[in-house]
Amino acid sequence: MAEVKAELGVPDALASCHTMKVDGYIIEGHVPAREIARLLEERPAGVTGLAVAGMPLGSPGMEAGGQVQPYQVIAFGPEGSSVWASYPKSAS
Repeated sequence: MAEVKAELGVPDALASCHTMKVDGYIIEGHVPAREIARLLEERPAGVTGLAVAGMPLGSPGMEAGGQVQPYQVIAFGPEGSSVWASYPKSAS
């Protein structure tokens, strides 16, 4: 899988356990569905995909009895990466 991730442009620091292509974008790791939907709606310039590095507790598929580790969804592309969203979301 390391070769596939490299071919798709997933930065090593963002590699996780799952990799998929959705409508031309790369989704790496346990990215919440709402962020994928937002990506597909907004289609920001310079973004190749979204990633959640590692396997943080509380991320989709990593629910563990209410335990939640803070994590970030990172947008990445040829010019670098930036925070797309932070979890858990604040109750504002």
